[in-house]
Amino acid sequence: MLKKFFLNFLSSFIGAWVALGLFCVATAIVIFALIGKAGVSAMEDAQKVKSNTVLTLDLSGEIAEREQAPDFSAMNVINGNLDVPMSLTRLIGAVRRAATDKDVRMIYIKCNGVQASPATLHALRDELLEFKKSKKKIYAYGDGMGLGDYYIATVADSLFLNSAGSLGVKGLGGVTPYFKGLLDKVGVQMQVVKVGTFKSAVEPYISNEMSGPARAQLDTLYGNMWDVITEEICRSRKIKADSLNSYINNDYLMLQEADFAVARKLVDKAVYERTMDQRIAFALGVDKEKVNFVGPTALNEDFFENEYSSSNQIAVLYATGEIAEGSKTGINCEVLVPVITKLADDDNVKGLVLRVNSPGGSVFGSELIGEALAYFKSKGKPFAVSMGDYAASGGYWISCDAQRIFADPLTVTGSIGIFGMIPNAAGLAEKVGVHPQYVSTNPKSDFPSLLRAMDEQQLAAMQTMVEKGYDKFVGRVAKGRNLPEEYVRRIAEGRVWDGRKALELKLVDQLGSLQDAIDWVQGKVTEKGGKNCAVAAYPQIDSNFWALVQQSMQQSVSDGVRTMLREEAMRMVPEAEYADEVEMVFMRRPVQARMMPLIVRM
Repeated sequence: MLKKFFLNFLSSFIGAWVALGLFCVATAIVIFALIGKAGVSAMEDAQKVKSNTVLTLDLSGEIAEREQAPDFSAMNVINGNLDVPMSLTRLIGAVRRAATDKDVRMIYIKCNGVQASPATLHALRDELLEFKKSKKKIYAYGDGMGLGDYYIATVADSLFLNSAGSLGVKGLGGVTPYFKGLLDKVGVQMQVVKVGTFKSAVEPYISNEMSGPARAQLDTLYGNMWDVITEEICRSRKIKADSLNSYINNDYLMLQEADFAVARKLVDKAVYERTMDQRIAFALGVDKEKVNFVGPTALNEDFFENEYSSSNQIAVLYATGEIAEGSKTGINCEVLVPVITKLADDDNVKGLVLRVNSPGGSVFGSELIGEALAYFKSKGKPFAVSMGDYAASGGYWISCDAQRIFADPLTVTGSIGIFGMIPNAAGLAEKVGVHPQYVSTNPKSDFPSLLRAMDEQQLAAMQTMVEKGYDKFVGRVAKGRNLPEEYVRRIAEGRVWDGRKALELKLVDQLGSLQDAIDWVQGKVTEKGGKNCAVAAYPQIDSNFWALVQQSMQQSVSDGVRTMLREEAMRMVPEAEYADEVEMVFMRRPVQARMMPLIVRM
């Protein structure tokens, strides 16, 4: 078995270098793909906004927080997959232009399995409700609709469901995998110290079931969020929340046919998609051939002007993902801190909105980012925070010192607490025949060791360090929010809150959107005698073609080796499908300000 494993590893390693040798070929493919892509883009551009235009929002797959650069990795190029997720900023920008452009007469929402967290969908839904003030219509259609699709679609003036479809609406919740059984099998023990009754991020690694406090806080969180969602759905559809819950709980709505949804006013009509073009044309009072369907990119609008050269600008700084030093996909303090410092020193930047969408992470990284933001404030420039889907633990650490905090009603925030977690892989070493031998000038110089358990003295020292870190976190929140420390301790304990409850608890100042935060900063700039500002998003996305290709190819080689190793590992250990989660434990810093693994999708 091991021989086969290492043979596969060797072939993967050789394959990686072969991939590098094929770099030029892949680059040529990229160029041809881009030419093909450009042809498609040209076709899209040909669909200019003109009379009787209908903006089509094809809600399928992920909605990203902001615009992203394409991934030119080898596999994506070969597969022709150079698309990037539609961004919230692009969607909102298109809806705003549609509201004011006289040639855009309607929005058509096609529900095709949107994947987004509640706060993202709420932000888009609010923008669509704002669009309706223009007196233009919204139509929505779906072959079948999950909760996220339906939540957005209920803003429509007319809501259509495929005659053979159904509403897959079954409430709000999530599943958190617990890994202790897997860790026991491979011989890894998690050594944990923490502060906070509700600080449950460590639970999946030290238990096989959810604790009472963890379940209680999720019950409250999901219940509060569900109240917001059902309240808005029922207001739009003019039905009662009790009725909707009864359809879900007693009638198993997701198993009912379309006629059931029509009869209960959950949708307006059951139709087939082929009829939708004609229905839209009839609503506009024109022939079907004269309707001009375009996507968001055809409107060529984004939320931001991105006028980086403007002498009067408000910077919107994105802090998205887990906080981890050296991270390529999350919040890397080594990247973000210099950007904050540069914005602070730039006289053209008159104010800052920090857009936070993070479950937290490294305490060290959170502290460095927090210190850089304090430096920005010291320049006397207004500073606000806009919270997205998550702004919890380390995400709240970097938010709490802002002059004003805006949250979505469906934001998950709070989780004020920290923990320390160090794996002990002595059992794994024993299983594979590794026997570490220690020689050092000091008896505990190897601490912390991955191959030896901590003793009571070391655990006590770790606990003391974590408690000091927690005190620092609480003090930071108390100072930033101008609250008594005793009060902060009562609402802390690692507990997560929804946006509406966070407002009640004074953890945030206002329920509002990113635009509300920008407007607040602009107001403060104006109070000081400043002018209206352009808005620019940071960090800037690298648009250098060759840099993107090189970076993607290097990542592709690394991913190729990892994929081969993972496939072999799964043949040897079926539970390796969860290896990514376990692997991250070894890669993270020992002390974390991170919320429990919680991904709320609709």
